[in-house]
Amino acid sequence: MNPVGIPILTTITFFPLAGAIILLFLPRAREEFIKRAALIISLVEFAISLPLFIWFDERVAGMQFVEKVPWIPEWGVSYAVGVDGISLLLILLTTFLTVLCILSSWRAVEKSVKEYMITFLILETGMIGVFCALDLILFYVFWEVTLIPMYLIIGVWGGPRRIYAAIKFFLYTMAGSVLMLVAILALYVLHGKATGEYTFDLLKLYQAGLPVQTQYLMFAAFALAFAIKVPMFPFHTWLPDAHVEAPTAGSVILAGILLKLGTYGFIRFAIPLFPVAAFKAIPIISIMALIGIIYGALVSMMQTDLKKLVAFSSVSHLGFVMLGMFAFNVQGVQGSVYQMINHGVSTGALFLIVGMIYERRHTRLIADFGGLSRVMPVFATFFMIVTLSSIALPGTNGFVGEFLILVGTFKANPVYGVLGATGVILAAAYMLWMFQRVMFGAITHEENRGLKDLNLREVVTLIPIIVLIIWMGVFPQFFFKKMDLSVQHFLYDVKARYEAAITPSGSGEGELSATEGVTGSQAHSAIVVKE
Repeated sequence: MNPVGIPILTTITFFPLAGAIILLFLPRAREEFIKRAALIISLVEFAISLPLFIWFDERVAGMQFVEKVPWIPEWGVSYAVGVDGISLLLILLTTFLTVLCILSSWRAVEKSVKEYMITFLILETGMIGVFCALDLILFYVFWEVTLIPMYLIIGVWGGPRRIYAAIKFFLYTMAGSVLMLVAILALYVLHGKATGEYTFDLLKLYQAGLPVQTQYLMFAAFALAFAIKVPMFPFHTWLPDAHVEAPTAGSVILAGILLKLGTYGFIRFAIPLFPVAAFKAIPIISIMALIGIIYGALVSMMQTDLKKLVAFSSVSHLGFVMLGMFAFNVQGVQGSVYQMINHGVSTGALFLIVGMIYERRHTRLIADFGGLSRVMPVFATFFMIVTLSSIALPGTNGFVGEFLILVGTFKANPVYGVLGATGVILAAAYMLWMFQRVMFGAITHEENRGLKDLNLREVVTLIPIIVLIIWMGVFPQFFFKKMDLSVQHFLYDVKARYEAAITPSGSGEGELSATEGVTGSQAHSAIVVKE
């Protein structure tokens, strides 16, 4: 569990912030030293996050490494953090991608390098805080902390229309956040009036027996904030602008982690806090997800800009995540969580690759390329593997996640499953067509003949991603065993409280059997399964 007894979650959360404070006192002129220091800080952060995976006990269904101390006790606010098998993988993805983002920024960012590195490390603290917060106020603070650094990364180090894109990103996210804050405060008051205990403790609020109509309103407020962040159709319009204008590392962290704050928010907050509303919303969320899958794929097919194509593909891929989550069965939810990780790895790699070619040609238009495999064979190899991962080729990480999502969706609703499967076909169409136009054919632009292949830093940046793509595709059980019991507990707990709300007598055996063999003893958060 935690053999050394240190507050590991607090250490992982605030180490990047401590590193940012150290960078603050370094001379601005020493840019190379600042880059190396930021890289070392991110590497150490990744290293100290690995024991979290090693020490995590997959036989425990509930939260582990829990730390809780009063923060503002008179208001019921506490500093409470913990992880289960779902948030564990997302924290590791965050620390992993941050290292690659720092590496990818080595030559791409030339102005205000010190401020850029400080901003990125602060952003890392905010993202990890969201994934381990077990107090709603603490969660909201970290949620907002992620907003400001990303706004600066787009607005200061972005492209020509960076101000427009940054403001649009900020306004969309802030609109959803304000409604969510209102719902958090309402939940606090309602729970206090019902029980006499005014608290923001997430695990206690899970047990709040809210009236059904109240659940609808509060679920809508939370769901809107998370749907904007995902982003789900029709709340996606901020995403292409943000991706196109953000620097390469900004696009990687936006696609890889920040969008997952929305999908994670559904699975950790909106669904378990308001289970009746969540079940009633299945058709709405599923249809929105299906529209996102198909619409995102069709729009991607029409793009002439590489970065826009990858940006719209995120709308499609994250539609799969939401579709599997709202299947409410083991396969669907496991596939959804796995696909969150897959998308961060594969789409993050695509943005890195687009950034590498942009640094050489200073254009992202597909028509400006062609025949690059002849002059950049190493680049073409990496690009091909990442492309095949993105279209879910068997043997890659993408296949495992999408396969489970479709299995879970077919079990829940065959019509949704058929419609969702069309997204897989369309993804293969737009990704392979894009790859063919960029990498094959004759070299029609003289500027492309002298392009240099990947340098050592770029190869070192991409190799860990390729290893992870194959590892997650061939040995998925290595990751599934950490999340299995947490997913089962999530399903059992949500379905049990939904059943209790709609059948006050408590006789809901038929409905609970939908958890596919999960017993109460397995799923209960306090149980440790011992051999």
